[in-house]
Amino acid sequence: MRVLNASQMREADRRTIDEIGIPALVLMENAGRQVVAAMEARFENLADHRVAIICGRGNNGGDGCVVARTLHQRGVEVGVFVIGEIAGVKGAARTNLEVLGRLSLSVVEITNEQEWELHSSEIGGCHVIVDALFGTGLKTPLQGLLGTVVADLNSLGIPIVSIDLPSGLSADTNELIGDCIEATMTVTLGAAKLPLVLPPGQAYAGRLVIADIGIPNEVLNNVEGDRIELLTREDIRRLITPRAADAHKGDFGHVLVVAGSRGKTGAAHLAAMGALRSGAGLVTVAAPRSCQSTIATLAAEYMTEGLEETETGGIAAPALQRVLELPQDVVAIGPGLGSDPETRAFVRELLAQTGSPIVLDADAVNAFAGEPDPLSAREGMAVILTPHPGEMARLLGITTEEVQGNRVQIARDFASHHRLYVILKGHRTIIATPKGEVFINPTGNPGMATGGTGDVLTGMIAAWFGQLLDAEAACKIAVFLHGAAGDLADADLGEVAMTAGDLLDYLGDALLEVTARKRVEG
Repeated sequence: MRVLNASQMREADRRTIDEIGIPALVLMENAGRQVVAAMEARFENLADHRVAIICGRGNNGGDGCVVARTLHQRGVEVGVFVIGEIAGVKGAARTNLEVLGRLSLSVVEITNEQEWELHSSEIGGCHVIVDALFGTGLKTPLQGLLGTVVADLNSLGIPIVSIDLPSGLSADTNELIGDCIEATMTVTLGAAKLPLVLPPGQAYAGRLVIADIGIPNEVLNNVEGDRIELLTREDIRRLITPRAADAHKGDFGHVLVVAGSRGKTGAAHLAAMGALRSGAGLVTVAAPRSCQSTIATLAAEYMTEGLEETETGGIAAPALQRVLELPQDVVAIGPGLGSDPETRAFVRELLAQTGSPIVLDADAVNAFAGEPDPLSAREGMAVILTPHPGEMARLLGITTEEVQGNRVQIARDFASHHRLYVILKGHRTIIATPKGEVFINPTGNPGMATGGTGDVLTGMIAAWFGQLLDAEAACKIAVFLHGAAGDLADADLGEVAMTAGDLLDYLGDALLEVTARKRVEG
């Protein structure tokens, strides 16, 4: 599902109106009716509510006028308040405003703070407020009367439904440009917008509904500019195909997990089980020799290989040749490796010499801290990085705060410059591709902020790559299912009690849910 900025949304509107031939009035009518449908789904007995509709003078206000008319026709008591001089309302918005007058619906014009204060008690007596002040066109902070309106509406404690964006947010950034409406629900029109799907803006949107207002998918998908998409269940379902009846383990890839060190054997186990729970045909764990027996006792389903080790219990540089000789369709390296300088040198040499696709996580990413150029993918070999913000910061030699403040651009730039895939983990994990495309994952929750969850993801990515031989699809499926399993675990266990091992228990249910299959109860 495409995520558009302000200029891209304007272009989609223009093409729909000028080239496709759908009039602006039709789009506005569709928008208003979709907002009403979302309100009816959200609020029980809406007909018994009083609704205040706060309109601006642009198209967002015109959408609000359609909402007012539609609610009125359904027996809802509505009050319409235009912030600013009504004489400034133009185009399709003006047409819909005039329709309200012909239906004898009163419209209150508010041009200063005294008039606002006079009518604010009337608004405060309503059950629901519709925010139709500003859509995607806002670029500067709200000030003066508009700032007062937003602050007062937020203070009322009344549910607010925002049309397109909570007023005060800019469609061009997920960062806050000033004060904004704190919406209970946002019904965004045509396509998702960046501040609705990424923090901190996302926190002000409430429940997000993406409304189809008649803009053709061909238009939305072909608007030029940065390509950002929000992953959906339907996207993931299309990527997963049923297995053939005569399939065998050789069809689903051999994942080599290079992981673990003294005291960190659990990381290797979690990565290996993440691969197995994601359908890998075979999994081998290569770890320091002193760790092999411990890892082997944790599960019977994977194979193990003991490697030469350093004095500190990490993988030694001479182990490289043996790792290159082991059976492998894809390599997952990094969980629990440790920071021994010799182990870091081993990681760098393995990347340089292997001909296998490779997923680098945790300490394997740290092996390139401050020196990322060797990560640049070789022709025909996929490289997938899975850093958390701190690891990304070390990689680039910047602060974690700088990474978190510009997650999309940093992930995109790194992926396109080095011709690899970046999975920048965290709330709303970012997937960036060598072509500069960005995918935002909506699944997951704070309960997953615990040790080992990233190790599970590393194994999952490698397993899906081994089956599909498609790095982009593997990243999308693994990240989405990883978060979906966390959401299922949260529903049963709660965020606080969740562990990384719980994700393994729910991966099967997450896959069944995404593929619309049901568990067969015994």
